[in-house]
Amino acid sequence: MDRVARSAQIAMIVLGVVAAFAALDNLQSIAAPVALALVVGVVLSPLSDFWERIGFAPVIGALTSVFATLLLLAATLLAFQPVVAGLVDQAPKVWADMAGVIASARALLARLSRATSDMSAAISPAPPDTGLDLGLPSVGNALLFAPAVVGQILIFAGALFFFLHSRTAIYQWAARHLSGPTETAETAARLRSAEHLVARYFLAITLINVALGLATGVTFQIMGLPGAALWGVLAGVLNYLVYVGPAMLMLLLLFAGVAAFDGAMTLAPVAAFIVLNTIEGQVLTPALVGKHLEVNPLLIFLALVFGLWLWGPIGGIVAIPLLLWVLALNDALDSR
Repeated sequence: MDRVARSAQIAMIVLGVVAAFAALDNLQSIAAPVALALVVGVVLSPLSDFWERIGFAPVIGALTSVFATLLLLAATLLAFQPVVAGLVDQAPKVWADMAGVIASARALLARLSRATSDMSAAISPAPPDTGLDLGLPSVGNALLFAPAVVGQILIFAGALFFFLHSRTAIYQWAARHLSGPTETAETAARLRSAEHLVARYFLAITLINVALGLATGVTFQIMGLPGAALWGVLAGVLNYLVYVGPAMLMLLLLFAGVAAFDGAMTLAPVAAFIVLNTIEGQVLTPALVGKHLEVNPLLIFLALVFGLWLWGPIGGIVAIPLLLWVLALNDALDSR
């Protein structure tokens, strides 16, 4: 009977976890901005403590932090607009330059297929296309999705405000419900320690991303790539998405290189960024983050993959901070 009861408990736990993940997936439009707001609130905890030290009322401090966050997000999005517009304007030239390469590759495949009849069906080239469908959203589609985007922004702002305004009370409530009466103080201390760890991690990552963005912008300016400063901003922001962000930027830089240069120079922007990103990942990040953070890289990778699968880019942003928070609560990290 003990084994049957134990098996039933495990089955119920597994079903509960599956049901929870299914609910989070179905409620993405609500759960994702709320989770992002909680992570941003934890990251902004040093700023909230500063407002308290200088005598700001909790409401004023929370409103100030929310306003500054929204202003920073708006400025970042506006900074990206010229880069996107420039890439769209250069799309015909890029396609014309790439058409020759694609035609050559297809001709090579055709010759290989004729040489080996058994493989002809597998590598036979498709008929050449006459144009390029960029798949860009129309104005009507943008207007259609605008209310949903505005709604998610409002959910994010509201959740961030209320978390910053009442985070001390939230921690006290969580400590009372996560532990017994004699361990409430210790649990509250762990919650604070986890908060400080995530904030410190994000501060270190932000410094690293700023350095990467500056180095990228300066390198591209020397290289002569149009919009070098904006490419630097894009490199710094996308680097928050570990693995995925740099890969996305490499594809964009390949596109930009074809648009701006000819010949072998078309690969210069992406090659330069690969060098800079390698220095950042192998030298700078271990030096600044490794001293305070020891997490198995497999856990980080799995958390990132799961976050991207569940909530897309937002999931990729919140995955690692949530992982650090959970590990700190379980004493898996040295959260001094």
